[in-house]
Amino acid sequence: MSDERPLIVVAGDSLIDRIVRSDGAVEEVPGGGPFNTARALARLGCRVAFLGRLSTDRYGAILRGRLVDDGVDLSLAPSTADPTLVAIAELDADGVASYRFEPPDNAAAGLATGDIPSGLPKRTAALHVGTLGLVFEPMATTLAGLVAAAREDILVVADPNIRPAAIADAAAYRERLARLVPRVDVLKVSVDDLRWLAPSRDPLAAARRLADSGPSLVLVTDGPRPVIAVRRSGAAAFVDVPAVDVVDTIGAGDAFSAAFLARWMGGGRGRGDLADLDAVVDATRFAVRAAAWTVSRRGADPPHLADLGLGPDPMP
Repeated sequence: MSDERPLIVVAGDSLIDRIVRSDGAVEEVPGGGPFNTARALARLGCRVAFLGRLSTDRYGAILRGRLVDDGVDLSLAPSTADPTLVAIAELDADGVASYRFEPPDNAAAGLATGDIPSGLPKRTAALHVGTLGLVFEPMATTLAGLVAAAREDILVVADPNIRPAAIADAAAYRERLARLVPRVDVLKVSVDDLRWLAPSRDPLAAARRLADSGPSLVLVTDGPRPVIAVRRSGAAAFVDVPAVDVVDTIGAGDAFSAAFLARWMGGGRGRGDLADLDAVVDATRFAVRAAAWTVSRRGADPPHLADLGLGPDPMP
C-alpha cells in the first residue's frame, strides 16, 4: 500500500555533536539541525526524507542508522568517503551551548547539485532547510537553488539557526539569506539569530522587517519567554512557554520547527493557510510542547507522539 501522507523533505547538514559539559564530561551524539528536524518529524508521525550527504565512516554509519531507526527516507542521501562533520558543543552552567566545527572539508558541506540531479521528488509537499546547510559551500548554493526552484505549491520552511563560529564571511551570509527569504513561507528564528542579523533592532521590529521581505510567517523563539508569531501584515501573536527544568538546549529549536510543520501538514494545511492566525497559534503551541519536552532531555532527543500524550496523528 502506498503512503499517502504528504512528503516533507528536510535538506542540509548532519554531524556528530561532541558535547563538553561544564563539569568536563564529554559525550558524542548524532546531531545537526536538519538531521534533528528530520528525526523529530518522523517521530511525530510525518513522512519525511533527509536530503544531505552521509559519510561512509564510523560516524556516518551512526547517523544513517539513527535516521533509519526513526523511519526517515534516505533515498535523497548520497554516500561519500568525506569525513563526518563534528560540532564541538561546550555547555555553560545553564546548559547553553557554544560551538566550533571541524574538519572544513566534510561530508555535509560537499552536497552539490549533481548529487540531486532530479531535484525534489514530485510528491514533495514541504521543504525544510537550515543551520549549516545555509553556511558551508557548495551545500549552501545547492540548497538555495532547491528553494528557488521549488514548485508554487511547496511550503518552504527555513530555520537559519545561526552559528557565528561557522560563518567566515558574515556579509556573504547575510546576502545569501536575503536572496533566500523571498521564497520562504515560514521563517523560524531565535532572538539570538535576530541579534546577530539586526543588532540595532528589538526582536519584534526585526521580525516584522523580515516578514516584509517575503515570508508569510516569522516565528521568534526566546528560550523561556513567549514565542512571537509575526505575519506579513505585521500582526503578531504571543504564545507562552511553560516552565521546565532545562537539562540542555541542544535540539530544542529543531524540535520546535519540526513540531510546527508536523501540526501544520497533519492538519492538511499548506501555503495559503498561513493567513489563519488561529491555526498558526495552534501549531505554535504544539511546537512549544515539543521543544519543552526536548530541553528536559540530554542532547538532541526529540519526542515521539506518545511522549506528548498523543496517538499516531499529530492533530488530536
